[in-house]
Amino acid sequence: MRAIDLITKKRDGEVLSKDEISYLIEAYTKGNMPDYQMSALLMAIYFKGMNHEESTHLALAMRDSGDIMDLSGIKGIKVDKHSTGGVGDKVTLVLAPIVASLGAKVAKMSGRGLGHTGGTIDKLESIKGFHVELDPADFIKQVNDIGIAVVGQSGHIAPADKKLYALRDVTATVDIIPLIASSIMSKKLASGADAIVLDVKVGHGAFMKTEEDAKVLAQLMVDIGRLAGKKVTAILTNMNEPLGNKIGNALEVYEAIDALQGKGPKDLMEVVTVIASQLLIDAKIAKNNDESITLIKDSIESGKAYQKFVEFVVAQGGDKEALSHFGDYISKHTIPVVSNKKGYVVDMDALSIGKAAMLLGAGRETKADIIDPSVGIEMHKKIGDFVHEGDVIATLYVNQKGIEEAQKLVLDSLVFGDKKVEQKLIRGIVR
Repeated sequence: MRAIDLITKKRDGEVLSKDEISYLIEAYTKGNMPDYQMSALLMAIYFKGMNHEESTHLALAMRDSGDIMDLSGIKGIKVDKHSTGGVGDKVTLVLAPIVASLGAKVAKMSGRGLGHTGGTIDKLESIKGFHVELDPADFIKQVNDIGIAVVGQSGHIAPADKKLYALRDVTATVDIIPLIASSIMSKKLASGADAIVLDVKVGHGAFMKTEEDAKVLAQLMVDIGRLAGKKVTAILTNMNEPLGNKIGNALEVYEAIDALQGKGPKDLMEVVTVIASQLLIDAKIAKNNDESITLIKDSIESGKAYQKFVEFVVAQGGDKEALSHFGDYISKHTIPVVSNKKGYVVDMDALSIGKAAMLLGAGRETKADIIDPSVGIEMHKKIGDFVHEGDVIATLYVNQKGIEEAQKLVLDSLVFGDKKVEQKLIRGIVR
């Protein structure tokens, strides 16, 4: 095989075979195929696309380029959840302890954030002493012992995807659905879980701006999982406004602690409940949604969910005492964002709010940036709320960085109208 022949084949709209895709990924990962040839292939894929079988072969080839987690030492059905990324998305922090407290085995690898806010790993690291690295034996033992472990993604997981993504980022080939789906699924398939639920965000603050594109991505990822022998469900959730009220690392942990004690925002708890319900069914702990919802409610009301969170934090070195006064880890310097308009909030640009949080230091613009876990934003108004001129619509938690620009971004992110509107939070489910 020659790379140039396969590039020509895809340029002409033909289908690449499993062996051809494996050859290309192996050659590029090992340095036997130059960047300029892979760039040409990526652009050919961008314009000609890939069918579901090609996308599956690509995901599997990238999965097989590195380590694959062997979770056979964990008793029971292993479950995992992945989000395509949003603003204020602390779902994992709430969901994982709930399902683990009910007997599910949550063996999860998560990433760091690059963009408007930190990833799950960054949020967990805002807990004093929490460490995100466990060797495989300790990881498996912890899941067997307490039902949950969350670690940072190993550099040896899907190295081909890491190398390819860096190239896509500088060749304008990021936003093509087959490549997005293959990238996500290569890492999820390498993580070793039996059942995976994908939280596919759609809206202003998501990668997928339209419901149509989100459905196409969701269906492709579900199909890749099925063809790879995994049970995968995708749930489409609204991201026109931030999820919950708090955006930032320590702020989101603080809100997650509230949620696990029954004081969570309605929208956050709705997303958590829908995803957790599916995981409990996949883990054969519940027979249907009604039974799942009853179990989830009981886990929170009885205190089991919060106690599991504490157990999880302590197991990974976190300071138990810090959890009881977590507000101390949030900046004491606050700035109000005051509305200069009145009316119902009819829309919101979640991406601008996320960018505002990043300017304050809650996210990274480049990989070298250091996150400030204490800063962020608390939203006091959501879509459907009425706002008077002079009302405080948000509070910025700051440390003397990016304040004026962040204020303006948050203020300009709200769209006002004369009539109250409601947004549908769960946009669809793909099984």
